Amino acid sequence: MDQTEAKRRAIISRLKNSDISAFDDIYRAYASRLFGFALNLVKSQKDAEGIVQEVFLKLWKNREKIDLHTSFDSYLFTITYNTVVSLLRKRSSEKKYIDYVQSIQIPRVADSSVDELEWRELQDQVNSIVDQLPARQQEVFRLSREEGMTHAEIAEALNISINTVENHMGRALKFIRSRLTDHHSLKVLLFISLFF
Repeated sequence: MDQTEAKRRAIISRLKNSDISAFDDIYRAYASRLFGFALNLVKSQKDAEGIVQEVFLKLWKNREKIDLHTSFDSYLFTITYNTVVSLLRKRSSEKKYIDYVQSIQIPRVADSSVDELEWRELQDQVNSIVDQLPARQQEVFRLSREEGMTHAEIAEALNISINTVENHMGRALKFIRSRLTDHHSLKVLLFISLFF
C-alpha cells in the first residue's frame, strides 16, 4: 500500500469514527469534483450545489457503513449519480425533464478520474460530431439536448410530426455513439452511458 492510499484510508477510518475534521478534509478534497460531475448532468448550478450537499449528508449518515477496501472515489461518484437520477425522476412530471430522464442510463461505477478538463474535451468532441449531422438532425438534436425541449415541443416548433422528431434523434444518437466508440476509451464509454 502506497503512502497516499494509506493516508486516504486513515482519513476514511477517522470519518467512520465520526471525526468531523476528517469529514471536512473529505469535503474539501471532493466537493468541487462532485459539483462538476453533477453540473454536467443537471445543467443547473443551483441543482448541482443541492446535490453535492445531499451527497455529503448521505455520506455522514452512512459513514459507519463505508468499506475501506473498496474505491472511495467510486463510492462518492456513484452516490452523486444516483442522487442526480433521483432528482430527475422526481421531476419526471415536468415536460422538459421527461426525455432527458429516459435518455440516460445508470453506470455501475462512475470513473472519478474523469476530471473537468476531460469532460470538456469529450463535450467538445461531441459538438464537433454534431456539426457533421445533416441540418435537420442537428437542429432536432440541439433543441433536445441544449434547449431541453421534449419531442412534442420540437415537433410543434419545427412543424413536423413527433415520429419524425424521434427518427431524427435516433439517427443522430446512433451516429454520435458510433463516432465516439471508435476511440474505445473507458472514459468515452462512460460519457456515452451518461449522456447518450
